[in-house]
Amino acid sequence: MNTGQPAADEESVLADISGMLAKLLDEYGLDDIEIGMRTTFNRDLELESIDLVTLAGLLEERYGGRVNFAEFLADMEFDEIIELTVGRLVEHVVQSLKAAEAG
Repeated sequence: MNTGQPAADEESVLADISGMLAKLLDEYGLDDIEIGMRTTFNRDLELESIDLVTLAGLLEERYGGRVNFAEFLADMEFDEIIELTVGRLVEHVVQSLKAAEAG
C-alpha cells in the first residue's frame, strides 16, 4: 500500500537525492556527473555552502520536517563536512525516515 510517504530504503533515497543534486548541478551546466554513494559533495561535485543551503531546501520540500539537514551538518566537524559523501547523507535520510515512521 502506498501511503504517499517516501520509501525509507537506500535505493529510493539515493534516487531522490541524485535527482535533487542533478537539478542543482544543472544550474551550473554540469548535468553529466554520475552520482553514487561514494560521491563527495566537495571534491566530486564542487558544491559551495550556498549549494548545501539549496539542497537543505530541496530535502525539506521532499521529506518535510522528518529530515533535518542543518542539524545533521551541525553535528559534524569541518573536515567531516568537507569529506561528506552522498552515501552518508542517504544513510542519514533513511534513518530519519525510519525514526519518523516508528513515531
